Amino acid sequence: MSTPDLPMTPEEFLRQTGVSRETLDRLESYAALLVEWNSAINLVSDQSLADLWRRHMLDSAQLIHYLPPVEGRRRVIIDLGSGAGFPGMVLSILDAGELHLVESDQRKTVFLREVAREVGSDAHIHGVRIEQMRDIPADVVTARALAPLPELLQLAAPFLSRGGTALFLKGRSAGSELEEAEKDWVIRTERYPSLSDPSGVVLSVGVQSHERTLH
Repeated sequence: MSTPDLPMTPEEFLRQTGVSRETLDRLESYAALLVEWNSAINLVSDQSLADLWRRHMLDSAQLIHYLPPVEGRRRVIIDLGSGAGFPGMVLSILDAGELHLVESDQRKTVFLREVAREVGSDAHIHGVRIEQMRDIPADVVTARALAPLPELLQLAAPFLSRGGTALFLKGRSAGSELEEAEKDWVIRTERYPSLSDPSGVVLSVGVQSHERTLH
């Protein structure tokens, strides 16, 4: 078993997540494209590539455990500020639902479309600013390394269907960000320890109202 001191291998990722061999092959194709393109358009930090399977693949894949059930149709997930596709493209490859990846950087959207083509993902890639994104009611909104929680709520709330859930990957500042957000938002939250980062958490957030509270 890998430790945080040693890079995670694809086989260790397979053992920890239980994905199929076919899914792992698609993720490996994604990883190869990420490494190939990264030097040209700086998709992720070079340092993080040294432990790509933990820092990016596992970090994204762990959200599968916290997705709410949806009956009779595919779950709709909107990934805000997708960047290199984490977590949205990973969730698409894991067949978590109907994925919409929102990324305003046109170079990154070209990359995301190439990944989708190569790995056979049916994710919808939206090359627009979040504020310009057309209204698509979502069961889940995800984001990673995009903005502090109060700002994330402002961006995510318009997309969330009634009873929808936001899943945000956060670091050690999660506690202080929650305190700040609760000054202006009526929210229900759950915190789960990150599988990929000892100092990280997965925040599951339900917005009780799509309006900020008045004080």
